[in-house]
Amino acid sequence: MATWTWTFEDADGQPVLPETLGGPAAPPEGFSAQADAETWVGEHWRALLAAGAEGAVLSEDERRVYGPMPLRPAE
Repeated sequence: MATWTWTFEDADGQPVLPETLGGPAAPPEGFSAQADAETWVGEHWRALLAAGAEGAVLSEDERRVYGPMPLRPAE
């Protein structure tokens, strides 16, 4: 069974852990479905952005599916 996980990047493309800056932490075991992972980031993107994450990368097991997806709304 696949595991879906998020990683986050700052504005310079460097890894960032939002939970270390007061943001939400994704479940450490990941998500069992892509839709669940996408729903989670959809519910938490504002808090992730406030904690320094500018982009989100979705992976299935070790394979990057997409990203970095900007968390900041288009102007």
